[in-house]
Amino acid sequence: MEQRDMNGLTEQEFLKQYRAGDYERPSVATDMAIFTVTDSEESNYRKLPKKELQILLIQRGGHPYLGNWALPGGFVRPTETTEQAALRELKEETNVDNVYLEQLYTFSDPGRDPRTWVMSCSYMALIDSSKVQVKAGDDADKASWFSVNYRLLKEQKELLEDGFIKTKQYELKLIGHDVTLTSVVECTMTSTEATSAMKYSIISNEGLAFDHAKIISYAIERLRGKVEYTDIALHLMPKLFTLTNLQQVYEVILDKQLLKAAFRRKVAYLVEETDHYTENAGHRPSRLFRRNREGI
Repeated sequence: MEQRDMNGLTEQEFLKQYRAGDYERPSVATDMAIFTVTDSEESNYRKLPKKELQILLIQRGGHPYLGNWALPGGFVRPTETTEQAALRELKEETNVDNVYLEQLYTFSDPGRDPRTWVMSCSYMALIDSSKVQVKAGDDADKASWFSVNYRLLKEQKELLEDGFIKTKQYELKLIGHDVTLTSVVECTMTSTEATSAMKYSIISNEGLAFDHAKIISYAIERLRGKVEYTDIALHLMPKLFTLTNLQQVYEVILDKQLLKAAFRRKVAYLVEETDHYTENAGHRPSRLFRRNREGI
Protein backbone atom coordinates (compact mmCIF):
# COMPACT_ATOMS: atom_id res chain seq x y z
CA MET A 1 0.00 0.00 0.00
CA GLU A 2 1.41 3.39 -1.02
CA GLN A 3 2.20 5.65 1.93
CA ARG A 4 0.50 9.02 2.34
CA ASP A 5 1.65 12.06 4.31
CA MET A 6 -0.32 14.11 6.86
CA ASN A 7 -2.13 15.86 4.00
CA GLY A 8 -3.17 12.55 2.46
CA LEU A 9 -0.80 12.85 -0.50
CA THR A 10 1.22 10.07 -2.08
CA GLU A 11 4.82 10.87 -3.00
CA GLN A 12 3.87 11.22 -6.67
CA GLU A 13 1.04 13.61 -5.80
CA PHE A 14 3.29 15.60 -3.46
CA LEU A 15 6.02 16.02 -6.12
CA LYS A 16 3.46 17.03 -8.75
CA GLN A 17 2.26 19.99 -6.69
CA TYR A 18 5.67 20.90 -5.20
CA ARG A 19 6.91 24.38 -6.18
CA ALA A 20 10.66 24.84 -5.76
CA GLY A 21 10.25 28.57 -6.35
CA ASP A 22 8.49 28.88 -3.01
CA TYR A 23 11.89 28.67 -1.34
CA GLU A 24 14.84 31.00 -1.93
CA ARG A 25 17.73 29.06 -3.34
CA PRO A 26 21.43 29.96 -3.67
CA SER A 27 23.53 29.84 -6.80
CA VAL A 28 26.42 27.38 -6.48
CA ALA A 29 29.90 28.07 -7.81
CA THR A 30 33.25 26.35 -7.73
CA ASP A 31 36.49 28.23 -7.07
CA MET A 32 39.82 26.61 -7.80
CA ALA A 33 43.07 27.07 -5.84
CA ILE A 34 45.48 25.76 -8.48
CA PHE A 35 49.05 25.42 -7.21
CA THR A 36 52.28 24.64 -9.00
CA VAL A 37 55.98 24.88 -8.15
CA THR A 38 58.39 26.59 -10.55
CA ASP A 39 62.07 27.45 -10.69
CA SER A 40 63.02 31.07 -10.09
CA GLU A 41 65.72 32.59 -12.28
CA GLU A 42 69.26 31.96 -11.07
CA SER A 43 72.09 34.07 -12.43
CA ASN A 44 74.79 31.59 -11.38
CA TYR A 45 74.39 28.47 -13.50
CA ARG A 46 76.33 26.44 -10.95
CA LYS A 47 73.66 27.04 -8.33
CA LEU A 48 70.40 25.14 -8.28
CA PRO A 49 67.47 27.47 -9.01
CA LYS A 50 65.23 28.23 -6.08
CA LYS A 51 61.70 26.87 -6.04
CA GLU A 52 58.60 29.05 -5.83
CA LEU A 53 55.09 28.01 -4.86
CA GLN A 54 52.69 29.69 -7.27
CA ILE A 55 48.92 29.99 -7.59
CA LEU A 56 46.90 30.74 -10.70
CA LEU A 57 44.72 33.87 -10.68
CA ILE A 58 42.56 35.50 -13.34
CA GLN A 59 41.95 39.22 -13.71
CA ARG A 60 38.23 39.87 -13.83
CA GLY A 61 36.99 41.36 -17.07
CA GLY A 62 33.55 42.35 -15.80
CA HIS A 63 31.60 43.46 -12.75
CA PRO A 64 31.70 42.86 -9.84
CA TYR A 65 35.32 43.49 -8.86
CA LEU A 66 36.23 44.60 -12.38
CA GLY A 67 40.02 44.57 -12.77
CA ASN A 68 40.64 42.70 -9.52
CA TRP A 69 42.25 39.28 -9.37
CA ALA A 70 40.34 36.13 -8.47
CA LEU A 71 40.61 32.38 -8.35
CA PRO A 72 39.54 30.56 -11.51
CA GLY A 73 35.99 29.31 -11.18
CA GLY A 74 32.42 29.58 -12.30
CA PHE A 75 28.86 28.54 -11.68
CA VAL A 76 27.89 24.89 -11.52
CA ARG A 77 25.66 23.86 -14.40
CA PRO A 78 22.38 21.98 -13.76
CA THR A 79 23.79 18.89 -15.51
CA GLU A 80 27.01 18.54 -13.48
CA THR A 81 28.33 17.96 -9.99
CA THR A 82 30.57 20.46 -8.25
CA GLU A 83 33.57 18.23 -8.97
CA GLN A 84 32.69 18.03 -12.66
CA ALA A 85 32.40 21.83 -12.71
CA ALA A 86 35.81 22.13 -11.06
CA LEU A 87 37.38 19.77 -13.60
CA ARG A 88 35.78 21.71 -16.45
CA GLU A 89 37.12 25.02 -15.12
CA LEU A 90 40.56 23.47 -14.63
CA LYS A 91 40.64 22.23 -18.22
CA GLU A 92 39.45 25.58 -19.58
CA GLU A 93 42.04 27.59 -17.65
CA THR A 94 45.12 25.34 -17.87
CA ASN A 95 44.39 22.76 -20.59
CA VAL A 96 45.18 20.10 -17.97
CA ASP A 97 42.69 17.57 -16.66
CA ASN A 98 44.47 14.55 -15.18
CA VAL A 99 45.79 16.11 -11.95
CA TYR A 100 45.43 15.88 -8.19
CA LEU A 101 42.14 17.44 -7.11
CA GLU A 102 40.44 17.58 -3.72
CA GLN A 103 37.53 19.46 -2.24
CA LEU A 104 38.46 22.06 0.35
CA TYR A 105 35.38 23.60 1.92
CA THR A 106 32.03 25.17 1.10
CA PHE A 107 32.13 28.93 1.70
CA SER A 108 28.60 30.20 2.33
CA ASP A 109 28.82 33.47 4.25
CA PRO A 110 25.88 35.76 3.40
CA GLY A 111 26.97 38.67 1.23
CA ARG A 112 30.17 37.03 -0.02
CA ASP A 113 29.06 37.86 -3.58
CA PRO A 114 27.40 41.27 -4.19
CA ARG A 115 25.31 39.92 -7.08
CA THR A 116 23.18 37.40 -5.22
CA TRP A 117 23.29 34.54 -2.73
CA VAL A 118 26.22 32.44 -3.94
CA MET A 119 27.79 29.47 -2.18
CA SER A 120 31.25 28.40 -3.32
CA CYS A 121 32.37 24.79 -3.19
CA SER A 122 36.13 25.26 -3.38
CA TYR A 123 38.73 22.81 -4.66
CA MET A 124 42.53 22.53 -4.61
CA ALA A 125 44.47 21.26 -7.61
CA LEU A 126 48.19 20.48 -7.81
CA ILE A 127 49.89 20.66 -11.20
CA ASP A 128 53.33 19.87 -12.62
CA SER A 129 54.30 23.26 -14.06
CA SER A 130 55.85 21.70 -17.18
CA LYS A 131 52.40 20.54 -18.34
CA VAL A 132 50.50 23.80 -17.92
CA GLN A 133 49.24 26.02 -20.74
CA VAL A 134 47.52 28.95 -19.05
CA LYS A 135 44.78 30.81 -20.88
CA ALA A 136 42.12 33.22 -19.67
CA GLY A 137 38.45 32.28 -19.90
CA ASP A 138 35.69 34.32 -21.51
CA ASP A 139 35.01 36.36 -18.35
CA ALA A 140 38.65 37.27 -17.71
CA ASP A 141 41.09 39.85 -19.08
CA LYS A 142 44.08 37.60 -18.45
CA ALA A 143 45.36 34.69 -16.38
CA SER A 144 48.70 34.69 -14.57
CA TRP A 145 50.75 32.81 -11.99
CA PHE A 146 51.50 34.56 -8.69
CA SER A 147 54.25 33.61 -6.24
CA VAL A 148 52.82 32.79 -2.81
CA ASN A 149 54.17 34.25 0.42
CA TYR A 150 52.17 33.30 3.52
CA ARG A 151 53.61 34.16 6.92
CA LEU A 152 52.40 34.32 10.50
CA LEU A 153 52.11 37.87 11.85
CA LYS A 154 50.91 37.16 15.39
CA GLU A 155 49.06 34.66 17.50
CA GLN A 156 47.35 34.57 20.87
CA LYS A 157 45.55 32.02 23.01
CA GLU A 158 42.68 32.58 25.42
CA LEU A 159 41.83 29.88 27.95
CA LEU A 160 38.20 28.95 28.56
CA GLU A 161 36.73 26.93 31.42
CA ASP A 162 36.49 23.86 29.19
CA GLY A 163 38.89 24.66 26.37
CA PHE A 164 40.58 27.53 24.55
CA ILE A 165 40.38 30.03 21.69
CA LYS A 166 43.50 30.34 19.53
CA THR A 167 43.77 33.24 17.08
CA LYS A 168 46.41 33.56 14.36
CA GLN A 169 46.86 36.37 11.87
CA TYR A 170 48.63 35.73 8.57
CA GLU A 171 49.87 38.01 5.82
CA LEU A 172 49.06 36.63 2.38
CA LYS A 173 51.22 38.23 -0.30
CA LEU A 174 50.76 37.19 -3.94
CA ILE A 175 53.46 38.54 -6.25
CA GLY A 176 52.82 38.76 -9.98
CA HIS A 177 54.84 40.20 -12.86
CA ASP A 178 53.64 43.75 -12.37
CA VAL A 179 51.34 43.65 -9.34
CA THR A 180 51.45 42.54 -5.70
CA LEU A 181 48.27 41.59 -3.86
CA THR A 182 48.31 41.74 -0.06
CA SER A 183 45.74 40.52 2.46
CA VAL A 184 45.67 39.85 6.19
CA VAL A 185 43.62 36.82 7.16
CA GLU A 186 42.71 35.79 10.70
CA CYS A 187 42.15 32.18 11.68
CA THR A 188 40.27 31.55 14.92
CA MET A 189 40.10 28.05 16.36
CA THR A 190 37.70 27.41 19.23
CA SER A 191 38.11 24.12 21.06
CA THR A 192 36.02 22.88 23.99
CA GLU A 193 35.27 19.51 25.52
CA ALA A 194 32.15 19.23 23.36
CA THR A 195 33.22 20.66 20.02
CA SER A 196 35.81 22.44 17.93
CA ALA A 197 35.41 24.99 15.15
CA MET A 198 37.63 26.94 12.76
CA LYS A 199 36.75 30.35 11.33
CA TYR A 200 38.61 32.45 8.75
CA SER A 201 38.11 36.22 8.53
CA ILE A 202 39.59 38.81 6.17
CA ILE A 203 41.08 41.70 8.19
CA SER A 204 42.37 43.66 5.20
CA ASN A 205 42.49 43.05 1.48
CA GLU A 206 44.01 44.77 -1.53
CA GLY A 207 43.29 43.57 -5.05
CA LEU A 208 41.66 40.16 -4.49
CA ALA A 209 38.02 39.71 -5.44
CA PHE A 210 35.22 38.32 -3.28
CA ASP A 211 36.44 36.34 -0.24
CA HIS A 212 39.18 34.62 -2.21
CA ALA A 213 41.91 35.64 0.25
CA LYS A 214 40.11 33.43 2.74
CA ILE A 215 39.88 30.50 0.29
CA ILE A 216 43.58 30.78 -0.61
CA SER A 217 44.58 30.84 3.08
CA TYR A 218 42.44 27.78 3.72
CA ALA A 219 44.08 25.99 0.77
CA ILE A 220 47.62 26.83 1.92
CA GLU A 221 46.86 25.55 5.42
CA ARG A 222 45.45 22.33 3.94
CA LEU A 223 48.49 21.85 1.71
CA ARG A 224 50.93 22.49 4.57
CA GLY A 225 49.07 20.11 6.83
CA LYS A 226 48.88 17.25 4.36
CA VAL A 227 52.47 17.53 3.15
CA GLU A 228 53.59 16.46 6.62
CA TYR A 229 51.90 13.04 6.54
CA THR A 230 50.97 12.20 2.92
CA ASP A 231 52.62 12.04 -0.50
CA ILE A 232 50.71 15.10 -1.74
CA ALA A 233 53.90 17.01 -2.67
CA LEU A 234 54.72 14.40 -5.31
CA HIS A 235 51.78 15.66 -7.36
CA LEU A 236 53.78 18.85 -7.93
CA MET A 237 56.77 16.94 -9.30
CA PRO A 238 57.65 15.86 -12.84
CA LYS A 239 57.85 12.14 -13.59
CA LEU A 240 61.56 12.05 -12.68
CA PHE A 241 63.19 14.26 -10.06
CA THR A 242 66.12 14.48 -7.67
CA LEU A 243 65.70 14.21 -3.91
CA THR A 244 67.16 17.69 -3.63
CA ASN A 245 64.40 19.03 -5.89
CA LEU A 246 61.78 17.20 -3.81
CA GLN A 247 63.21 18.65 -0.60
CA GLN A 248 63.06 22.13 -2.13
CA VAL A 249 59.36 21.62 -2.86
CA TYR A 250 58.69 20.56 0.73
CA GLU A 251 60.60 23.57 2.01
CA VAL A 252 58.78 26.07 -0.19
CA ILE A 253 55.40 24.67 0.88
CA LEU A 254 56.26 24.61 4.58
CA ASP A 255 58.27 27.85 4.39
CA LYS A 256 61.14 26.44 6.41
CA GLN A 257 64.43 24.66 5.85
CA LEU A 258 64.68 20.91 6.47
CA LEU A 259 67.64 18.80 7.49
CA LYS A 260 68.79 16.74 4.51
CA ALA A 261 69.31 13.41 6.33
CA ALA A 262 66.04 13.61 8.26
CA PHE A 263 64.11 14.56 5.13
CA ARG A 264 65.48 11.66 3.12
CA ARG A 265 64.54 9.19 5.84
CA LYS A 266 61.06 10.68 5.93
CA VAL A 267 60.40 10.31 2.18
CA ALA A 268 62.27 7.07 1.60
CA TYR A 269 59.06 5.03 1.38
CA LEU A 270 57.41 7.54 -0.96
CA VAL A 271 59.93 7.28 -3.80
CA GLU A 272 62.02 4.75 -5.67
CA GLU A 273 65.31 5.30 -7.46
CA THR A 274 65.80 4.90 -11.20
CA ASP A 275 68.84 4.29 -13.39
CA HIS A 276 68.66 7.83 -14.77
CA TYR A 277 70.81 10.81 -13.79
CA THR A 278 70.66 14.57 -14.33
CA GLU A 279 72.62 15.95 -17.24
CA ASN A 280 72.82 19.63 -16.29
CA ALA A 281 76.06 21.34 -17.28
CA GLY A 282 77.96 22.68 -14.29
CA HIS A 283 76.43 20.23 -11.85
CA ARG A 284 77.56 16.86 -10.63
CA PRO A 285 75.10 14.27 -12.02
CA SER A 286 72.44 13.33 -9.48
CA ARG A 287 70.32 10.20 -9.43
CA LEU A 288 66.72 10.66 -10.48
CA PHE A 289 63.81 9.23 -8.52
CA ARG A 290 60.14 8.68 -9.23
CA ARG A 291 57.02 8.19 -7.18
CA ASN A 292 56.74 4.78 -5.54
CA ARG A 293 54.76 2.80 -8.12
CA GLU A 294 53.47 0.33 -5.54
CA GLY A 295 51.43 3.11 -3.94
CA ILE A 296 51.44 4.38 -0.39
